Amino acid sequence: MIEVKHLTKVYGALTAVDNISFRVEPGEILGLLGPNGAGKTTTMRVLTGYIPATEGTVVVAGFDVFEQPIEAKRRTGYLPETPPLYPELTVREYLTFVARINGVSSNDRQRLVGSSMERTRVDHIADRHCGKLSKGYRQRVGLAQAIMYNPDVLILDEPTAGLDPKQIIETRELIKGLAGDHTIILSTHILPEVSQTCQRIVIINRGRVVAEDTPDNLTARLQGAETVSLQIDAGSADPRSALLAVDGVTRVTVNSQDSGVVSAEVETTQGRDLRRDLARTVVTHGWGLLELRSMRMSLEEIFLDLTTEEVEPEHENPDRKNADQAESGGTNA
Repeated sequence: MIEVKHLTKVYGALTAVDNISFRVEPGEILGLLGPNGAGKTTTMRVLTGYIPATEGTVVVAGFDVFEQPIEAKRRTGYLPETPPLYPELTVREYLTFVARINGVSSNDRQRLVGSSMERTRVDHIADRHCGKLSKGYRQRVGLAQAIMYNPDVLILDEPTAGLDPKQIIETRELIKGLAGDHTIILSTHILPEVSQTCQRIVIINRGRVVAEDTPDNLTARLQGAETVSLQIDAGSADPRSALLAVDGVTRVTVNSQDSGVVSAEVETTQGRDLRRDLARTVVTHGWGLLELRSMRMSLEEIFLDLTTEEVEPEHENPDRKNADQAESGGTNA
């Protein structure tokens, strides 16, 4: 449904997006992650046809964004980080205007406007002027305009920015409910949002794709080995030698031992689930098994592992500083 091939965007001496490629399957929710200045917003602006690429191709719903921009845009709903609202219009007037310019027939406008307001929980403020809305409500009205005409593709840049916790949960559920009928790219800085909403993740750093996979597969690839946390009531015994004797165990680290209760981390060969064998060993020795659980890298740890670099002394790279400004709207990027 969305195919990006060798996409590059250059501003003078600055390469904001550097030869990135990825694909989003029909009905999938893809999370686009990266630190400030990584190239996320520039990528999304190119995908929507808002700015041209320097090189590469982008195909949305079967249409080339650069060769067939009108057809591609008709099939794309876009929520930028700052929703493009007209402050002098009411919510209903604004959404009606959006429906008109997107070619929604007069017979369908009232129904679609009402439906989008209801789905995004803004129907009770339909007659309030957009200029008087809080940031959270402006975000929800922006989401309403993006989904209203039922586009094949949704591109959402920070869709929960400014929302309170209850609104965030409602918006996440709404986005998950749109999957299947819509193909969605979701950009966010909120890492739990990605793990709870997205089926796959693309992580961008310094304009390049540094990882693309499901959250579980990324964890398995980066962790390198499986780790199991154990808590054992071993009395006066030391369980380390018995645990090390289990086939596939590579290391045992005892974190604490108090009143006979041992807390340990057991590292095993990657790809092997030794929880049953470890439990059997503990029980066979007559010890009490108080806890046994797999330890996995969090999405935050994955993100930091892929995007944290040593900073060069003194003004590490002036071009990347410009990229940070471009991504945040400080320059025309």
